[in-house]
Amino acid sequence: MSTSFCIVKGGGIFLEKNFLEIGKIVAPHGLRGEVRVDPWCDDCDFLCGFKKLYFDENGEKKVEILSAKTHKNVVRMKIAGVDSVDQAELMRGKILFMSRDDVDLPEGRFFIQDVLGLAVWNADNNACYGKVTDVLKTGANDVYQVTDRRGKDYLIPAIEDVVCAIDVKNKTMKIRPLKGIFDDED
Repeated sequence: MSTSFCIVKGGGIFLEKNFLEIGKIVAPHGLRGEVRVDPWCDDCDFLCGFKKLYFDENGEKKVEILSAKTHKNVVRMKIAGVDSVDQAELMRGKILFMSRDDVDLPEGRFFIQDVLGLAVWNADNNACYGKVTDVLKTGANDVYQVTDRRGKDYLIPAIEDVVCAIDVKNKTMKIRPLKGIFDDED
């Protein structure tokens, strides 16, 4: 079972949003109005696959993407109507949103927005550990931050040996924690 994600940003309370943050315009690129976008997703190729994005979380400010390609660890993007370095400079700092309707996630992949707030349960004894409050990108695998009812944080590796099941619909995650993660573990 894969437990990787597509979208990195999202709120801390479970609420299915249709429009999710996917990146931030960080600078102009060149003289013809291209912009550099810091991707907030698994990889640049995912971001490069969109022909339309949005400048708001309601989907009211649609943006046509004329081209997008990976450039080192960012995406060089050409947005319709942005044709000069001055126009591109005005885009700096804008957040880009994608519609979840434009993505068909494969089995076992989730938007981080949907995983935040899931109740985390022990798969064997049904002990509740808390809720997922953050997802950290570490390179080798993601790490879930689980916060218990006292406010103490625990880090759970998002690997097959630990994460048994994720049920976004029922807002639950079943795990078999590694020894030493929780204070009461041997």
